[in-house]
Amino acid sequence: MSDNEQRIDIRHATLHAVAEGARSHRRLEVHGLTGSGNARLLAELLDETGGTCAILVADQKQAARLCADIRFFRRQDDVVFFPNWEVGPYDPLSPHPEVEAERIASLAAMHAGKARAVVIPVRSLMQRVMPRQVLNDLSLQLLLEEEYPREELKERLLGLGYQPVPMVEDRGTFSLRGDILDIYPTASRQPLRLDFFGDFIEQIRPFSVTDQRVVDQQLNEVLLLPAREMVLAGPHLEHFLLRLKERCDDLDMARSRREAILDEARESLLAPGREFLLPLNYELLSPLFDYLPDVDWVVLDPPAVEQAADQFAAEIRSGESRIAASGEPYVEASSLFLEPADISTALGSARQIDLTRLQLYHLEADWPLFRVESVANTDFLCQPNELKGGLDRLVDQLEEWREQNWRVLLVCHQRGQGERLQEMLENHGLSLPFEPERRLVSLEKGEQAIAIGDLSSGFRLPDERIAVFCEEDIFGSRARRRTRREKQRALLPSLSELKENDFIVHTDHGIGRYCGLQHLQSGQTEGDYLLIEYAGDDKLYLPIDRIERVQKYVGSEGHQPKLDKMGGSAWEKAKLKARAAVEELALSLIHI
Repeated sequence: MSDNEQRIDIRHATLHAVAEGARSHRRLEVHGLTGSGNARLLAELLDETGGTCAILVADQKQAARLCADIRFFRRQDDVVFFPNWEVGPYDPLSPHPEVEAERIASLAAMHAGKARAVVIPVRSLMQRVMPRQVLNDLSLQLLLEEEYPREELKERLLGLGYQPVPMVEDRGTFSLRGDILDIYPTASRQPLRLDFFGDFIEQIRPFSVTDQRVVDQQLNEVLLLPAREMVLAGPHLEHFLLRLKERCDDLDMARSRREAILDEARESLLAPGREFLLPLNYELLSPLFDYLPDVDWVVLDPPAVEQAADQFAAEIRSGESRIAASGEPYVEASSLFLEPADISTALGSARQIDLTRLQLYHLEADWPLFRVESVANTDFLCQPNELKGGLDRLVDQLEEWREQNWRVLLVCHQRGQGERLQEMLENHGLSLPFEPERRLVSLEKGEQAIAIGDLSSGFRLPDERIAVFCEEDIFGSRARRRTRREKQRALLPSLSELKENDFIVHTDHGIGRYCGLQHLQSGQTEGDYLLIEYAGDDKLYLPIDRIERVQKYVGSEGHQPKLDKMGGSAWEKAKLKARAAVEELALSLIHI
């Protein structure tokens, strides 16, 4: 920028003005949005520009929240989330099958041009992925009333990484029982039941995971994508075995150890963490940019993204050094990961919008700055002991906004909560319509409504006379029951810190010795298991998805606990004794 030129600085900008600016400028900066206001802007951008948008975010949780918020405002099935593996670089842990399934479904949406917006944590962007041509070649489309020999289809599913299970509940699993094939495709929101007549598909219907009952809906086709990013079947397995052998030889690995690892691959029983050998599975992995060749990039909080990229790069270097010293096979980081500089270079040549809470100062900034006046809803949070006064204050403000022609939407997560909020407001003298499917875009000036949706937080735009509230803005955060995957994800970091021979405690069996992770196959079921040893050489193989039942033993330094015996009475007696002590303490506190 020359001395005579002045940077365009637009104050009190509307979201519509920002969207217009995005069409006429290759780069711009938007400052000031709060809450889910960023998602509201991105939904507006998608409507205004008609292009595809890739949104780069610093961390996984923030990215997941932003994706849900955009989906709420957009109301279309074209916003996808591309998560990272959720395990540290080169850790001896495998990504959760649901994570891999979501990644592949998102890659397929990008490849097919069906994704209008892709929300990407920076760790996901820094990891190379399966090439587009490989994904295309591995995709399988099943059509109604076409012939598919079931045994051949079963082998194809196994080759694509689908896990045979007794009952289908998770993506990437299937169950073949006579003339019925239950399968949860990677790219499907529901599992599907395929009814065969001979080898012909007679019906394709979704079914419920909860009660396994089919839904009254008939589909004409189903797209099957790989369930895992590493495909150990056909030519890809041969390629993997060849390159794995070469890599083991390059690392001067003992022949017996090399052959044992190759046998793992031949049997598709790779040890946890072998996914970091992904570059050996294909000729050359692709950067995610290959799936997004012509998109507008949005960077949410650029300093945080830059810091997260540098931190991940440091973890990659540390992980590579650690595994190099372990004697396990590994690939060089450059074949699997990008450097922060690679990200900066790629973004530098693309159209880009920076979303910032605070203004960033650039010495040579020649792109326009749009300042949006946005206010968080923290001033309307009702304290538990002041609920009546808080709701009175909210009602007074809503009535004032109605007179000033504000558009106001109050969003609850569930119908019951929406009905309760409507009743509470009526008790304070304000009647609002409860319209579960209502959205901000359909509100007229002066209209107010209560809706249902997944929204992380609200915001106010005084210049546009818009207010959006979620129930947490009014009543505060509430505890919710974590899903099985969330429980496992929360415990994985502690699992990575476990060493063999550490003592751990199982809720039912007591104190045992952790003997490592093992990948086992029994009949049609296979998976990762924690091996726990108890007294009398008893062994327990605990499925990793039940990890919440164990925790690391914590005792006084140097103390060696006695192992419990499975099925014995000592652990039950210890629990009863502890419970009695707690009850005694509670009684004594009551008397105080």
